[in-house]
Amino acid sequence: MLKITLLVSFLFIFSNAHEKYWLVDEYLEFNPAQKSISKNFVNIVSSSAVKLSVKQEKKVKIVMVYPGNQISDYWRRSKVSFEKRLQELNISYTLQDYFTKPGIEIKNQAKQLLQAIKDDTDFLIFTLDASKHSQFIERILSRKKPKLILQNITTPVKRWGKRQPFLYVGFDHVIGSTHLANYYINKTNSSGNYAVLYGTRGYVSYMRGTEFINYVSNNSELKLVDSYYTDFNKEKAIKATKQILEKHKDVKFIYAGSTDIALGVVEVLKKNNLTGKILVNGWGGGSNELKAIEKNLLDITVMRINDDNGVAMAEAVKLDLENKTQMVPTIYSGDFAIVKKGINNAKLQDLKDKAFRYSK
Repeated sequence: MLKITLLVSFLFIFSNAHEKYWLVDEYLEFNPAQKSISKNFVNIVSSSAVKLSVKQEKKVKIVMVYPGNQISDYWRRSKVSFEKRLQELNISYTLQDYFTKPGIEIKNQAKQLLQAIKDDTDFLIFTLDASKHSQFIERILSRKKPKLILQNITTPVKRWGKRQPFLYVGFDHVIGSTHLANYYINKTNSSGNYAVLYGTRGYVSYMRGTEFINYVSNNSELKLVDSYYTDFNKEKAIKATKQILEKHKDVKFIYAGSTDIALGVVEVLKKNNLTGKILVNGWGGGSNELKAIEKNLLDITVMRINDDNGVAMAEAVKLDLENKTQMVPTIYSGDFAIVKKGINNAKLQDLKDKAFRYSK
């Protein structure tokens, strides 16, 4: 039997997130020198590759530990765009990648991180979601090697002070969720009931889910009537959606915190002839979400300009090899595009070409 955890309280480990993390704008205000560094780096990412200007003494050793075993293609595209940009930059490298299930294979991830340290890795690309991840990360930050790139997080951890990772890279969860919140508020005339489907307990669910709830609560009369954790698992999302519909037939929308969750909701709504009657969103705008948008099964998504994250990591590696680490910002936060049901085919294709410029 699939286990779904009902959310009883929103005050879990990340409840005081604003005390633990700098939001992007806050960080830049407290670190004004980062503003020009970030602006210049954004220009580098959006421009064509310029080959490495120094001769490498040895191959760069890179280890990538990603929660990539899910329907969302973000992680696969991240790897593809990262490698293709490295190749365009004429950087000689080795890459060992490990793909795990999101938020639940902590022991496997710990083994992989320990192995990366033993192997004298130059760059380690990891993420921060489950609370135990921070323990691994702090051990790595206490060492000179490997240099740490944190993926899918754009909010520096306050307690790490000046001992921050080499780079935070991703697409800001709060910004994306705010776009979706404003859509739902307008679409529902600011009133009615709704439900939320989280991923796993942790950073991403807080930033995408609880911050969404907080924004909706502060800016509308909409009422949250139910919420579940689904571990970013489609089957668990299907079961949760069925339970929501059994208990709350009047919900105006179900907020989905990821691609896998959204596709689970879509499947249930379709089987119950509720497509279009109960709204549902995607999160990230990968291929499967865009197909659902084109079929009118999904109402809206926030589409990441996906490949920019891989390009940003490659360009940061290049700057480090050129002894220009001072040009690497603490945070690279990529752009979103809003994609709604009924979008013009030509416009959607333009967005795909832009977002997936390396990972087509």
